[in-house]
Amino acid sequence: MQVSPSLLSADFANLTPDLEMINESECDLLHLDVMDGVFVPNISFGFPVMKAVAKICKKPLDVHLMIVEPQNWISQVRDLGAEYMVFHQEACTHIHRTVQAIHAAGMKAGVSLCPATPVSTLEDIITDLDQVLLMSVNPGFGGQPFIEGTVEKVRRLRNLIERTGSKALINVDGGVNASTGSLLAEAGADILVAGSYVFGAENPYEAIHSLKIL
Repeated sequence: MQVSPSLLSADFANLTPDLEMINESECDLLHLDVMDGVFVPNISFGFPVMKAVAKICKKPLDVHLMIVEPQNWISQVRDLGAEYMVFHQEACTHIHRTVQAIHAAGMKAGVSLCPATPVSTLEDIITDLDQVLLMSVNPGFGGQPFIEGTVEKVRRLRNLIERTGSKALINVDGGVNASTGSLLAEAGADILVAGSYVFGAENPYEAIHSLKIL
């Protein structure tokens, strides 16, 4: 299992120790949740913070834009050196065009779905995607309880991917811990985003390891 700790749960008064932990840990990616206060009812951090993070972090960046008009920020995400740029289907009118532009910028493209958005809406774009990020909480805030129906949603997405021959990885974000992560792994998830479970743990290295072995 790939593990992508969410910076949203880190200590923003002193990010360096948390980023050094990320560098030394078994995690595969660092998940960056960008919120604009419009698409979601919260504001997180922007590109100045992410540029500072990118200078320290040695892990690939998984940038999740919870913002309106994400297509306007492709070059800025590219300049961070991000591996993935993930945007919300619900926030973008021309998904295919945006995916093409992300690929042209040299990044992997992902589409995220809110809890109430069915995976069937990806039928005509799934073969062009590198990642699908399923929200297992309502986007906008960390620390929310896991929405149990996400497990079956992962199974439906796995079936769609296998039926179409897509290479997209399934990522899940929200309420992830060793217990929910086990259910998601069994259902077919490839990547788990974990915020408070990692950064709130007494031993974040062990928390990451508990997800890696699923």
